[in-house]
Amino acid sequence: MPGIRAILFTVPITLAVLGTATAPAPAGATHRHPGTSLTCRGEGIDPDAHVRHRTEIVIHAPLRTVWKLQTNVARWPSWQASVKTAERLDHGRFRKGSAFRWMTPVPPNPATPATELEITSTVKQLRPNSCIRWTGPAIGEGLRIDGVHVWNFTAIKGGVRVSTEETHTGAQVDADVPTATEILRQGLEAWLRELKTASEARTDDRRN
Repeated sequence: MPGIRAILFTVPITLAVLGTATAPAPAGATHRHPGTSLTCRGEGIDPDAHVRHRTEIVIHAPLRTVWKLQTNVARWPSWQASVKTAERLDHGRFRKGSAFRWMTPVPPNPATPATELEITSTVKQLRPNSCIRWTGPAIGEGLRIDGVHVWNFTAIKGGVRVSTEETHTGAQVDADVPTATEILRQGLEAWLRELKTASEARTDDRRN
């Protein structure tokens, strides 16, 4: 599941969880993209979810570099500050049916004690170098969030446009939709910024 690194009810706590999201995004780095929902092989986000966000970023790196970073789940902790552990639950190429489990810490807050979220994601649709859709729960002490996450990768002149959209459902997020949506926004934009930084750094290294 997605950027469920931060499913809490206060923005300061969320920023602590996200780590790199504490810094404001560079101007124009990411932006919300309202309109038709993203899909992968005809399937999209949860249409009944109240908590949802869509955003995108342009990465100046080859599509194969961006795709490899995003789909090499076991390496996520090396470039995503808030992903502490990540493991594939299957073997071989990243494909429909691939599953992975990843962990992120959650500090104490007025609603729940300190805990770790265990997120188990399963790829439901995938088109290589084009799109991914995965779903799954994030579970911690006193928390359960179900998410649907769609990614689109589009080659453009000079790089790749990465678009992402996610929905969350569950008692905690449904209790405060505006705050939960803002938290989701911060998580998705942090993920895109880190993917951009890691992808462009790899490209620069290969040029030097």
